[in-house]
Parts: sequence; C-alpha cells; structure tokens
Amino acid sequence: MASSREIFLASSVDNSIITAYDASSGVILAHFTGSRTPRKGLALVGNTYIAAAHISYSPSASAAASVYLYNWWSSTASHHLPLPEPVAPITATPDGLYLFCGGVSGYLHALSLPSGHLVRSFPAHSKPVSCCILNSDASLLISGGDDGVLCVFPLIQLLDANAYDLPINALYSFSAHTSSVTAVANGCGSVIVSSSLDCTCKFWSLSHGVTLIRKVSFPCMLWCLVLDSTESHFYVGGSDGRLYVGITKVERRHINYSQVLALTPDHNGAVTAVAMLNEDKNIVSASEDGNVQLWEVESGRVIRSITNGRENISDILVAKGIRDGGSCRRMALGAGGGVELRGPSLGYCGKEISRPVRELSEMEESLNVVVKDRSRAIDILEGTVATYQRLLGLLIKEAKGEGTGDNTNNQDKGEE
Repeated sequence: MASSREIFLASSVDNSIITAYDASSGVILAHFTGSRTPRKGLALVGNTYIAAAHISYSPSASAAASVYLYNWWSSTASHHLPLPEPVAPITATPDGLYLFCGGVSGYLHALSLPSGHLVRSFPAHSKPVSCCILNSDASLLISGGDDGVLCVFPLIQLLDANAYDLPINALYSFSAHTSSVTAVANGCGSVIVSSSLDCTCKFWSLSHGVTLIRKVSFPCMLWCLVLDSTESHFYVGGSDGRLYVGITKVERRHINYSQVLALTPDHNGAVTAVAMLNEDKNIVSASEDGNVQLWEVESGRVIRSITNGRENISDILVAKGIRDGGSCRRMALGAGGGVELRGPSLGYCGKEISRPVRELSEMEESLNVVVKDRSRAIDILEGTVATYQRLLGLLIKEAKGEGTGDNTNNQDKGEE
C-alpha cells in the first residue's frame, strides 16, 4: 500500500535560496533561487505555485518589495508581483486565486493571482504586520502585528467586488499581547492560538465575541507556533533555542512553563520556524543559525539534523500529498541519488515536481531553441518587410515617371 509522502520548504533571507526537502529522509529535492524571503514569507498557491515574499535592499534607495511565484518545475521565479511596500507574512486562499500580504505600514494587501493585480489595501495594525493566516475553512483572515493586536476579517467582505470602495471594518480587533505577535494558529473550531515576544502563548475563543481561554507563560520570547492535527498538543519555538511542547486541553486558565516540556537537544540559535510532518509523526524545526532538525513525536528525540551552512532560516512550509509506491517515477537529486515518487500527489504540482532533472533540462533547452527560432523568424520577417518597402517605393517612383511621360506625349500631340 502506498504511503503518504510530504516535502517541506525552507527559506532564508540571507542567501536568496528556498530549498525543498523530503520530509522523511531530509534529502534535498530542489532549489528555488532569487528570493530574499523574510519571516512567514512562504505560501502555497493552490497546486500550481510557491509564493515567496521578497525584499530587495539598495544602498542608494529604499527597500523595494515584491512577491515571487515559482512553478514547481523551475528553479527561477515565473512571476514577479510588485507591491506598494515591503511585506513579510503572506497567505493564499486554498483555490490559489488570492494572496494576502502584511505590510510594514500595518496595512494588509489583497492580490489577485497569478496576475498580481492589487485588489485592495486596508489598514489593520498601527505597526508592521507580523503574521497572517486563514482559518480552517478559509472564511476568516487573521492577522497579528508588532502592536500586539490580533485582527479578524471576514473574507467575503474583503473580496466583495461591489464593496472595493467601502472602508474595511474588522470583525474583531483586540489587544492580545504586550509585545509583538509572532505567530497565529487555528484548528478546526473557533479557537485560535497566538504566541508573542512577551513570553506567552494564549488561547482565544471567537465563538461568542473574544474570550481568553488560557495563557501559558514561558521563560523566553516565542518566535513560532504550531498545533497538531488533533489539536491535543501545541509546539512553540523559543529564543533560547528550545522547542517546547504543551497539552492543549487542560482545565487551568494559567499555565507556567514548568508544566510544559522542553525537547532536547537545543538549537544553537532562536527557533524561528516549526511545522508538523508525516501525519503528526514528526516535527521539523529550524533556527536562526541555519540548522534544521527532524523530531520523532513519540520519543521526543531528534532523528535527523540538517546543516547546509546557511544562516537565519526565515520560514518552513509543508506540501502534503506526495505518494510513493510500486509503480513510480524517479526524481533525480543530483549525483547518484533519487527519491521514489508516485502520483497523483499534489495534482499538477505533484506531477511537475516529480519530473526528472534531465527532462527539465531538455525542456529548458527546447524552450531556448524556440525563443532563438522565434527571434530569427522575427529578424527574417523584418528584413522581408524592409525589402518589400523598398520594392514598393521603386514601383511608385516608376509609376510616377511613366505617368509624367504619358502626359508630355499627350501635350505634344495636342499642339500638333
């Protein structure tokens, strides 16, 4: 029976590379280049694209911002979508038609994909937007900011074509933390969880207004957060390099960090990203020192550590659904390696990511030949047009000359 296979993407703001890893083995599958991606700056766009926020700094100008869209089969971005300001957190609707971006001004920007048309921009926070997600049924956009505020917006209001000129009002906007909100997570119900640099993780209910259910205090600032699929445990990454795990459903309203478990070994830097893998059997965590660790949930131990010499991993994104089995295709992983993949997986992107590297190279060479042939054809056509223009000019001159000669002959005959 075929088993589920997942991949995860790790981005960096320092080396402009997004790396795809096999979630079970940690083997590198692909690289996507050119994007300096900040925290929370990765998103899956349907089954077609990977979206990455990109910030370009120039010594002579202010920061320029855009979002890059990558096809699964190409290492370079296929679309560059300009934005009115630098953005960091991004999230896409499940159908891949819209992308929401959080700006440094506190505004949220909605883009239509893949065109990149700016549908609308609206204020949400008084300081930069630090995180944004869609809830489980994609009906709400939830954002957190450096102002410690959480905002909740109905998606139907944001995407109403008849209300683009009307002001946007949040369904809820409330002060959640005394410092920056670093992450927000949502399960299947109305409960959301937030983490902050104020060293707390808080559970909120949105079923009847906003209600604080529980607060968990930690000995350090928190940078990332994830819930498992059963919503029984939560994991947070601390600035002390530790990954903490806690029980979600407890009766106490306030929990001290002594009642949560710190997994070992520690990272050598702050834990900046965390995600669940392989049907909650594993966790992947990354730190600002560039180290990625794969954990086994049952034992709480590290089963694989990945170090590629990069610095400051900014985000981790999981792509689910790739399957392996008997009849499968081999995706080359460089010299002497490969991973068995079987479709259907991620739909279109599952097929594309499992293409052999040799086939991709042949495709690129064919495309280059087509481009060259097209340029050559255009040059020939332009030369032909120029030749016909010269010939037409000569014919016109000759016709004018013959017309003048005929008129002269007619005048001579009349005088006689």
